[in-house]
Amino acid sequence: MAERDNRREGRGRRDREDAAPEFADRLVAINRVSKTVKGGKRFGFAALVVVGDQKGRVGFGKGKAKEVPEAIRKATEQAKRKMIRVPLREGRTLHHDIEGRHGAGRVVMRTAPQGTGIIAGGPMRAVFEMLGVHDVVAKSIGSQNPYNMIRATLAGLGREQSPRNVAQRRGKKVADILPKREDAAAESTQVAEEA
Repeated sequence: MAERDNRREGRGRRDREDAAPEFADRLVAINRVSKTVKGGKRFGFAALVVVGDQKGRVGFGKGKAKEVPEAIRKATEQAKRKMIRVPLREGRTLHHDIEGRHGAGRVVMRTAPQGTGIIAGGPMRAVFEMLGVHDVVAKSIGSQNPYNMIRATLAGLGREQSPRNVAQRRGKKVADILPKREDAAAESTQVAEEA
C-alpha cells in the first residue's frame, strides 16, 4: 500500500513539472567540428541555444554531439539549468542603460520608448526575444563571436537593477528613489531653454 502511495506521489510531482512554465528556445549557432584520427576525420556538431520564458528569465547553453538534434537537446538542457532573472520595466524594456563585457565581447544596451522594437544584431536579438523585451536599442562593439556576445549580454543584464531592488537595499521607498513627474518635466523644460 505504501509503495502505491509513493508511486502516486511521484506521478503528482511529474505532473507539477509538466505544468511549469514552458520555455521558448532559439538556436543561435551551429558549428561543424572535426577531429582527425588515424583512419581519417570524425565530424561532430556544436550548438549554441538561448532559452527563455519571455517573462524575464533567460539562459544560454552549448552542447556537442555526433548528430545535430542531440547537440541541440544538450544545449537546451544546459540553458534551462543556467537561467537568470532580469527585472523589466513595464514588462517591455530595461530599467536603465547597461554595458556588458566578457573577454573581447563588449555590448551596450539602452532603454527605448514604446514602439521602438528590438534593434540588435543576431545573438543579442535572440536573447532579448527569449527574455520578453519588446523595446531596446543594443550594439555589439567588441568580438563578433556569438558565444562571447551572448555571455557579454547576459553579464550586463545580470547587473541590471530595478527601482524596487535599489529601494530595498537602501531601506527607502520606491517613490523616494524615482524622480517625481513634476520635477522631471521641469528639468526637461529647463534643459530645452538652455539649449
